[in-house]
Amino acid sequence: MRSECENEGRTHVLEAGRPDDVALAARLLREGRIVAFPTETVYGLGVRGDYPAAVERLYELKGRPREKRFVLLIASAEEMERHAAPGALAGRLARAFWPGPLTLVLPDGRGGTVGLRCPDHEAARELVRLAGAPVAAPSANMSGEPPALSAEEVLRAFAGRIAAVLDGGPARIGEPSSVVRIIGNELEVLRHGAIGEAALRAAAGEAGEEGEAG
Repeated sequence: MRSECENEGRTHVLEAGRPDDVALAARLLREGRIVAFPTETVYGLGVRGDYPAAVERLYELKGRPREKRFVLLIASAEEMERHAAPGALAGRLARAFWPGPLTLVLPDGRGGTVGLRCPDHEAARELVRLAGAPVAAPSANMSGEPPALSAEEVLRAFAGRIAAVLDGGPARIGEPSSVVRIIGNELEVLRHGAIGEAALRAAAGEAGEEGEAG
């Protein structure tokens, strides 16, 4: 059944503060559509991460190289173990910084890695929860361009090419998440972002001490 946001060539503006609008945006994700939404860092473009055709459309929309995998947003830190094989260090960082502007690149248990983030934005977490699966969510911009910080900036780039945008006002932080790869008991900062490296390494040091003592 076609949704009320199915009209070709039109991007519907929904309100992040309205539960019915968040539910509609989640329904669009379940239908395989692309939806933009706010997080505390920047606006994102999202599709259900377990819909390969939708993920492929997202690559095409952004003009993003296929080797650059999308981060998956999860609704709570407790979901991390469903999608990755985290160790003690990852758990400590998640407890310290989630929900928040930290992306963890972790072993996926199948010989590869997966990037996970639990955003510090209520509407974004509810959207992921209602979507029923982690949401593949790059920043809302063409590859190589600055990320959108408002619904208006999303529309300037993608009006008519995505199903809807959830308008949550200006992004609170306005810079991307920090990205950290965990390899054993070590971390590597892949992207400097909203959380400073000193804070990350302090948490990692505490985790390492606890792990050695245990």
